[in-house]
Amino acid sequence: MDLNKASLDMHYKLGGKIEVISRMKIQTAEDLSLAYTPGVAEPCRIIAKDYKQSFKLTRRSNLVAVITDGSAVLGLGDIGPAAGMPVMEGKCALFKEFADVDAFPICIDTKNTDTIIQTIYLISKSFGGINLEDISAPRCFEIERRLKELCDIPVFHDDQHGTAIVVAAALINAIKVTGKQMGDLKIIINGAGAAGIAIGKLLVSMNFGNVIMCDINGIICKGDKNLNSGQKEISLITNQNKEHGSLSDGLIGADVFIGVSRPGLVNSEMVASMNNGIIFALANPTPEIMPQEAKAGNAAVIGTGRSDFPNQINNVLVFPGIFKGALSVGARDITEFMKREAAYAIASMIPDSELNAENILPSSLNRKVADTVAKAVAGAAVKDGVVRN
Repeated sequence: MDLNKASLDMHYKLGGKIEVISRMKIQTAEDLSLAYTPGVAEPCRIIAKDYKQSFKLTRRSNLVAVITDGSAVLGLGDIGPAAGMPVMEGKCALFKEFADVDAFPICIDTKNTDTIIQTIYLISKSFGGINLEDISAPRCFEIERRLKELCDIPVFHDDQHGTAIVVAAALINAIKVTGKQMGDLKIIINGAGAAGIAIGKLLVSMNFGNVIMCDINGIICKGDKNLNSGQKEISLITNQNKEHGSLSDGLIGADVFIGVSRPGLVNSEMVASMNNGIIFALANPTPEIMPQEAKAGNAAVIGTGRSDFPNQINNVLVFPGIFKGALSVGARDITEFMKREAAYAIASMIPDSELNAENILPSSLNRKVADTVAKAVAGAAVKDGVVRN
């Protein structure tokens, strides 16, 4: 079956993948009076006196805004807000299906950073969390940072942190399979955009080892010219030995390759130069190296973003549980500790007795993952003191 045609037919048939369902049946005059005027005035008065009651008297306690400007849609690039809407609807459907979290798509028709920030801030009182999606780098870094300062609800750029968390979870189990040691790894990340930089930061904070970032020009080092703000920041905590050179140079003796870039950048000879290499080739739909070629280079563990190969590394394992956990305790933020705990929670879904080179992550369709992640994230939020009193 042609997947693109089948998906298009489905979208035409459904006319959209989500809908709004009333939680209250309105069948009598009394029902109407309770749901709307005059009875609804009382919860309004309560909230006016005590803002925090808005999380108890409205649906915002379980409602996430999925927001994009359509500037960096996965595999499609800058296609604009209207064309990005099917992706945002899909994300909302996944929130509901996997975590029973309500989510609503919002597509903003501007690329102006200040306007995006102001727009999201002004609507934030309708929601319990903000999921930023498919916003291009480096603007996405500033947008998230400033919104986290302005808003009293969690703001989470899934392309950055969802990807970073699931990669960390996969790596936790991959090093168990290979017998490598946490803290001793040489990790090459190719692609110094939103996802790559977030992965680098999280792996450094979790003490996996020496992370080396690469972009189209090769290895990134502190002091390099022509780095954007995000790359300058990550260069301060990576590449401990101040290496220079090409991606191929960086891979010599490396333990891990993580690709969030484009197809065909790695070959079997480059993999063979690694140290019993772990390969996470996540470019979609065509990875940096196909699994069969990575195997020809004697890769020890191989993961991709695709569902038709073992070890799919997909952030659907992350965002439903992250928000479910944060919302369940009224978290005001999603902290680094919460992200780390989410990664370990996902990794824990594969018992050590079942770990092998082709089984390092639970299935993206595993309905138990979101609850496991949510429990870990909620506990971390309480420990971090970011819950609403």
